[in-house]
Amino acid sequence: MYDVLIIGCGIVGAAAAFELSRYDLKIGVLEKDNDVANGATKANNAIFHAGYDSVPGTLESKLIVKGLRMSKELCKKLDVECKDIAAMVVAMNEPQMEKIRHLVEQGKANGVEGIRLITREEILEREPNVNPAVIGGLLAPEAGIVNPWELCIALAETAVRNGAEVMLSTEVKAITKKDGIFVVETNNGTYEAKYVVNAAGNWADRIHAMVGGKGFTQHYDAGEYFLFDKNQCSQVHSLVFACSVEKGYKGTTILPTVHGNLLAGPNFYRVDEPDDVATDSERMAILKQRILEVVPTINFREVIRTYAGIRPNTDVGDFIIAESEQCSHFINLGGMKSPALTCSTAIAEMMCDILRDCGLELKKKDHFIDTRKRIVFHLLSEEEKKAVIAENPLYGQVVCRCETVTEGEIVAAIHRPIVPRTVDAIKRRCNAGLGRCQGGFCGPKVVEILARELGVSPVDILMDEEGSYILTGPTKEVH
Repeated sequence: MYDVLIIGCGIVGAAAAFELSRYDLKIGVLEKDNDVANGATKANNAIFHAGYDSVPGTLESKLIVKGLRMSKELCKKLDVECKDIAAMVVAMNEPQMEKIRHLVEQGKANGVEGIRLITREEILEREPNVNPAVIGGLLAPEAGIVNPWELCIALAETAVRNGAEVMLSTEVKAITKKDGIFVVETNNGTYEAKYVVNAAGNWADRIHAMVGGKGFTQHYDAGEYFLFDKNQCSQVHSLVFACSVEKGYKGTTILPTVHGNLLAGPNFYRVDEPDDVATDSERMAILKQRILEVVPTINFREVIRTYAGIRPNTDVGDFIIAESEQCSHFINLGGMKSPALTCSTAIAEMMCDILRDCGLELKKKDHFIDTRKRIVFHLLSEEEKKAVIAENPLYGQVVCRCETVTEGEIVAAIHRPIVPRTVDAIKRRCNAGLGRCQGGFCGPKVVEILARELGVSPVDILMDEEGSYILTGPTKEVH
């Protein structure tokens, strides 16, 4: 019997688990994938939004500035890569400039500090690679970049350290309620809880429907991205948004990442299913032209990866953070579109208030862990590296040359509170395979380390999701 069961462990579900783990409660998290952060959380543009895009008066607008500051502070405590970088929206024509004037006023209404209009000359002084045809823009100094999947992992791991349980590869099949208790049927057995929090992302409306819920329907709004090698990172130093007058689309962004790459995207299109993340060469050719219209010096020969992500939008057009009208003690965290990464901690705080109002007793624990520390070898000084290697020689074995990731970091990641069991799960935790060769060099060694540490055969190690086998058996026998 759980006090609270959370369905979904993307950034919102992980933040919910972290916040609830402050209290003397039995908390469970059900995640259908074989790792956390495996949906929209891992496929976005990794931005902490400043808040000028949010329509005043919406839940999103009320939470974004607060969430931005809370999330930045939490990144420091949980040792998550995060950097303050100003956002700049640029206009190439007068209709776009008119939209930018509106965004500045909207940002001021939302409490965005320092937001202002900037001239063509200031844009080109700050970003000399931007198209000189630019006519003006806005500047929002409070924005930032973050490692989104590491933030999600950190929140979930810390929740586990505080007593929460995370069940991976556990897909919810049905939910019933009997005598005030939820009975949640999954592919891995049945769970009972007094309260349920629906943080299922693009599946949130389907989970809500299991308890007779209605009131919102998902829209699967997708976007594609280009990831460039580190030699393109100096193209821009800000979050450079191309202003869009298209409804529902914030525009293409060109930005440096916390790992030192250049990222550009997304475009905007709709798909029929919540997991349709296939990329399309024709769409991406159009996206490429949009990017070059803003920063014409980008070298597309240096693309090392393309991918697509799906935003958990709904027909409501705002965050949905409320008890279900059709089912008491069932809390929806739906419509978690783009700024949800920025707002996740504030969303979780609001969720706790709702649960308290529903009757859940929230008694704070005497001891709560809210810090975490990792060894990121390439960031250490020479003296620190020598000390770490002396204590554990595995830190002297470089596995991923592109990102300078050591065997010690990989082994440490495998033995963290939420065990990674796939090659991509290792990539999300310590960047092995994230670089220019995309795992071409280190991939086999990562498989070997995973198999050794988990005590399984190499043929059982997956690339990422269920069924993504890498090996089928030995290619030769040694006698």
